Amino acid sequence: MPRLFIAEKPSLGRAIAAALPGPKKNEQGFIRCGNGDIVTWCIGHLLEQVEPDAYDERYKKWNLNDLPIVPEKWQLKPRKSASKQLSVVKKLLRESGQIIHAGDPDREGQLLVDEVIDYCKVKKNLKDTAQRLLISDLNLPAVKRSLQQMRSNKEFMPLSISALARSRADWLYGMNMSRAYTLLGQKAGYQGVLSVGRVQTPVLGLVVRRDEEIENFVPHDYFTLDALIPYQYDGGQFDIRARWKPSEACKPWQDEEGRVINRSLVENVAQRIMGQPAKVVESEQKKTKQSPPLPYSLSALQIDAAKRFSMNAQRVLDICQQLYEKHKLITYPRSDCRYLPTEHFSQAPSIVDAISTTSKELSGATKGVDFNLKSKAWNDKKVEAHHAIIPTPKSLSSAALSSDELNIYQQIARQYLMQFYPSAIYAEAKLVFDIGGGVFVAKGRQMLSAGWKSLLGKVDEEDSGVEKVPPLDVNTVLTCREGEIKARKTEPPKPFTEASLLQAMTGIARFVEDKELKKILRETDGLGTEATRAGILDTLFRRQLLARSGKVINSTPAGRGLIHSLPRESTLPDMTANWEYQLQGMAERSQAYQPFMRALEENIDKLMTQVCTSEPPESLRALPKTERKFTKKRKRGGKFPGRAKK
Repeated sequence: MPRLFIAEKPSLGRAIAAALPGPKKNEQGFIRCGNGDIVTWCIGHLLEQVEPDAYDERYKKWNLNDLPIVPEKWQLKPRKSASKQLSVVKKLLRESGQIIHAGDPDREGQLLVDEVIDYCKVKKNLKDTAQRLLISDLNLPAVKRSLQQMRSNKEFMPLSISALARSRADWLYGMNMSRAYTLLGQKAGYQGVLSVGRVQTPVLGLVVRRDEEIENFVPHDYFTLDALIPYQYDGGQFDIRARWKPSEACKPWQDEEGRVINRSLVENVAQRIMGQPAKVVESEQKKTKQSPPLPYSLSALQIDAAKRFSMNAQRVLDICQQLYEKHKLITYPRSDCRYLPTEHFSQAPSIVDAISTTSKELSGATKGVDFNLKSKAWNDKKVEAHHAIIPTPKSLSSAALSSDELNIYQQIARQYLMQFYPSAIYAEAKLVFDIGGGVFVAKGRQMLSAGWKSLLGKVDEEDSGVEKVPPLDVNTVLTCREGEIKARKTEPPKPFTEASLLQAMTGIARFVEDKELKKILRETDGLGTEATRAGILDTLFRRQLLARSGKVINSTPAGRGLIHSLPRESTLPDMTANWEYQLQGMAERSQAYQPFMRALEENIDKLMTQVCTSEPPESLRALPKTERKFTKKRKRGGKFPGRAKK
């Protein structure tokens, strides 16, 4: 009996079929290969959850008394737009001798095909012998290699369970909390949807708190003092500029950042050091190296593209999907990994050749690569289901790409080329002076060799200035001519942009005080996943909880009102950290599905009791009474249905 390959999408299905023996016969919804193998595909999720009202008509009308809604038995239904393809897959599964799971190499991709296999009630022996095909590059040689490296699908079932738990938990929490707070808002006169989610709400909380911090910011003066120390050498003279480092005794006159806020104190020190000996008590001259940055994960690429091209996260993801599926110029884009398997190193020459052909702008850079160099990017221990986003060995005329596609391709390619360039080398110098009993520090840094930084086409301002810090021996004594005082004002934090908000989502650990939670968030790479962050931001904009003003992202009155009405724990990343810890545990077989879901249901029950017995908080009463438009938008993952119970 033939093997049945089930791909996540048609483009992947066609790539698999191309690697199998011919002749090929294209039929409705599948491809028949010369050796009897059949390749079919999903179209994203073929299944979706039913809405609560499918189980009980009364849930069509949102009512506080019906909450919480908790499914007793989770069910799926065919998506209307995909029901025809589901029928094709179902029929083929009945005729199959072996199943090959070819979903995308991530948690969601694992679930997407597994849920179809379960829905179609495939026999146990077929499920037990199913194999997993992992493809991250749609070009023919790469697909052929992957076909030789298939593994048992059973190995990946924990990924499916983890994705299932996340989806169901997100549905339970988001649906109940969104209904509850939208209804509270209606009681207060606000007619828009107040959407709540495990990830979106902490992201909204970040922006609200930042906006309010900026608005409530009161600037204050502070003062810096530099000792100007003349230095003569053969070629002339210049001033060594050494910054005063206040002692412990000065703490009463410093702010929480250590800045001196008392002018009289600074003036007194300036007066004391004028014309005084400046003795060198520490001298340091060293060379430092800066390694190339790692190849891109999706988030890292989205952040850089936002900075360089002002592209939003969703746009970057859409372009990457085009470059991957349509043009086959890059590897799998929804990656959270920045490392590469060592076997990929042998492909480097052909990839560099492809970059040279595809991008005229980078053709010069390709000539400077050194294949004898091997950056820290190649590390099998750091690679799991998928690796960093890199170019493929396929080339294409740049004329075949849109300007945005070319920009993103070149960004990915440039980052890859950096792996074959030497480190940037700097000369760093530091002098510590004792002047009148006070400590003054002079620092300098100068680039000696650009290395990989030559691909950026610019030199950072901080990469110059070491010549102003001469190599003096300890105990050398010069004379301080004067102290230079500068009055400055503290500045508020900067408002969020697309780039800085994505950075905050990936580096969310720094906003958390609890040490254990910090560790979890660092290990799980922050709020959301590579595939969902763009969608999370899009949801917040669509529901008018966030708004853009040029590059700046601000919270709306509705966004603020919602954050101030919610329990504090719902607006912080801590809950997400705990969830992610448990979900990752499921993927690694150290946590179980049932205890996680049971604890969540208990928590939701408690939250709904609080809401149902509360009057609308003041923050919701203050919202505008106008109705806001709301359009439902299905996510890639769909939703999971259930039979509702109180």
